[in-house]
Amino acid sequence: MLSVTIDSPKADIGPHWDDLVRRASSNVFMNPAALQAACTTDFAEIRMLLAWDKGAGAAKLVGVWALRLRRMVPFWPLVLEALPYNYAFLSSPVVDPAYVNEVIPAFFAAIEKSPVLPDIVSLPSLDAECPSYPAMLRELAARGVSPLVVSESARPFVTREFGVKRSGSTRKKLRQDWNRLTATGTVEVVNDRTPDGVEQAFETFLALEQASWKGEEGTALLSDSRDAVFVRRLLGNLAAQGNASVALLRLDGEAIAAQVLMYCGATAYTWKTAFSAAFAKFSPGALLIDKITEELFSGPDIMAINSCAAEASYMAQLWAGRRATVDMLVDVGSGNSLGFQLEAARQLGYQQLRNWRDRVRHRPSAPVPMKLGKKLGTAASQ
Repeated sequence: MLSVTIDSPKADIGPHWDDLVRRASSNVFMNPAALQAACTTDFAEIRMLLAWDKGAGAAKLVGVWALRLRRMVPFWPLVLEALPYNYAFLSSPVVDPAYVNEVIPAFFAAIEKSPVLPDIVSLPSLDAECPSYPAMLRELAARGVSPLVVSESARPFVTREFGVKRSGSTRKKLRQDWNRLTATGTVEVVNDRTPDGVEQAFETFLALEQASWKGEEGTALLSDSRDAVFVRRLLGNLAAQGNASVALLRLDGEAIAAQVLMYCGATAYTWKTAFSAAFAKFSPGALLIDKITEELFSGPDIMAINSCAAEASYMAQLWAGRRATVDMLVDVGSGNSLGFQLEAARQLGYQQLRNWRDRVRHRPSAPVPMKLGKKLGTAASQ
């Protein structure tokens, strides 16, 4: 009695969603309130796949997967991307684990049968440790489809049981930075989760980010008016549900760091961070993450925190826990169409450029030859 509908993000499934996330794997970026923000601001063209159990009694929502229709350039193949909008960092569907072996095949079948959806599905930042991932691999194998794994990575991730560094050089430095900062004035961490409090704190975050190197490079959220409209609506919609907040680290009443947080079920997401460069020597961003991690785990609701960050980020220095992710591309139709081949070539090429960039960034400086060093020293002494 399982059926899949393809709906607009405008569909009112709020109570059904709230019930589902109490049972299912977490993904805050699939929250209907977030999808509605993207839809009402024309930020992305999204389709929601909704799986319903229509057995005895009222229909029960057992799966949600939001995908956006995306074409990189004119005449390029149309692709379904499971990051439903820019600034989403997880593409996994939200599925009741008791139904995962039914829902995942039904999702792929619905995509293939739809006359308006393309068969090419891009799955960047897919959680490789949630129940949906092995179910996807089994269904694709049954279809004779070989997915293209573009890249694999591990995301900083922490739970109550594992991942917080309790000792070592990182913990020592955090204590030292905190002590040095508190010696300069009154320090406090504020995480107001009321809608008005979130709105005010988010404006503080936006200002801090705009004043940072991101503002100078034009990558801050306020650097693009369309992005700014969307993210304000995004945070507002989630905050109205109690599913977003902005933690602030304040020194003598002035915010010197801000951490935007999102919540889904028992998982918190550290979505965006910003800090004042004037206080960089105190590592205010790291201090705020450390304090807010402690605060979240001290309450009854949050069991895990997803960094939404790459393994090379500073989050990896704070948390020992990791969560495997993959970037994957599949063709649920023929399995190897021309459109799939073109998109595969594009994604592989882009990944190679990123790998080359990262190698250049992390390449160690060449040592100065001894003879040259002596000549330089002699010349300097003269």
